[in-house]
Amino acid sequence: MANIDPIRRAEIGREKRARTRAQLLAAANALFARQAVESVTVDDVVREAGVAKGTFYVHFKDLPDLTAAVADELVKEIDDLLQPIRLTIDDPALRIAYGCSCFLDRALADPGWAGVAARMAAAATSVGTVARRRLLEDIKRNTKSLRQGGAVSAELALEVVVGIMLQMFAAIAEGRLSSRHREGAIAAILRAIGLDARQVKSVLARLPVQTDAARTGLPGKAATARRRTIGGAV
Repeated sequence: MANIDPIRRAEIGREKRARTRAQLLAAANALFARQAVESVTVDDVVREAGVAKGTFYVHFKDLPDLTAAVADELVKEIDDLLQPIRLTIDDPALRIAYGCSCFLDRALADPGWAGVAARMAAAATSVGTVARRRLLEDIKRNTKSLRQGGAVSAELALEVVVGIMLQMFAAIAEGRLSSRHREGAIAAILRAIGLDARQVKSVLARLPVQTDAARTGLPGKAATARRRTIGGAV
């Protein structure tokens, strides 16, 4: 029997575990897109993923653990994508508007993703911790830049902005809102963080143009595959 490098053996093991974990996450994504989060069971997930039930517990301690992982992945994929451009924008209000526009465009490009993201946020309180922290930092910077000061605390403004975004996600997923409501949603967010009508108009006029990857959340064929996984046939 040929000797196998122990380092390579360990790498193979890690790669296999990563693939299996990805299968479980994809299965959960597909299920959450079709039915209420609270109705999904571990048996449903392993059946969808095509793995043994014991395999589930190798990767996740329970269903809430899986739910939180799915939620974080949904937010992280788009937050990571917009971060390089976001860091080039000095105006905090414009940074907030750009980030929100990226998430909204992702939702409009894939209503299935929007539905899953909205449901996950309601089911897991730890969703998007990093994205929320970045948004709060920008809101605090914006509050300091306003001559009249913020009408509400930065922490309250954060919850209002997140609430608007999640309501938009849910409405887009249900077909109640479309791309024609995009600018109005961003304007509402800017008003919520203290900008007046003139400032809102200025920010909207300066929004950076997004790439196809930013709108879909994943480039090219990967985006199509993701839509098929989450939302059914394209």
